[in-house]
Amino acid sequence: MLKPAIVLGASALLLAACGQSEPTPVGETEGPIVAAPENPMNPAVNTDGAPQTGTLTPGASSFTSAQAREAMERAGYTDIGELSQDAQGVWSASATRQGQQATVSVDYKGEVTAR
Repeated sequence: MLKPAIVLGASALLLAACGQSEPTPVGETEGPIVAAPENPMNPAVNTDGAPQTGTLTPGASSFTSAQAREAMERAGYTDIGELSQDAQGVWSASATRQGQQATVSVDYKGEVTAR
């Protein structure tokens, strides 16, 4: 009988100690205020599908060969040859676009570039 009374009393003291705190008024925030950027600083994937004219970005690619092939097809390439991935994670294959044969590459961001 004594143990339950002690446990109940200790619980009541803890609850009373925590109490109900008043909400922090607007403008009186504790700690640093950090605003999130409106746009990502480094978008990871090229989602517009347009061929890029810049350089490829090396990095560990998480794309499969099928996904790299799809990115090339979305960029307008046909007759895509066998894909290979280099040591920098860039997928490459020979392909045709508007009658022109080129070596087409896809980097880890999904940017498609012809050389």
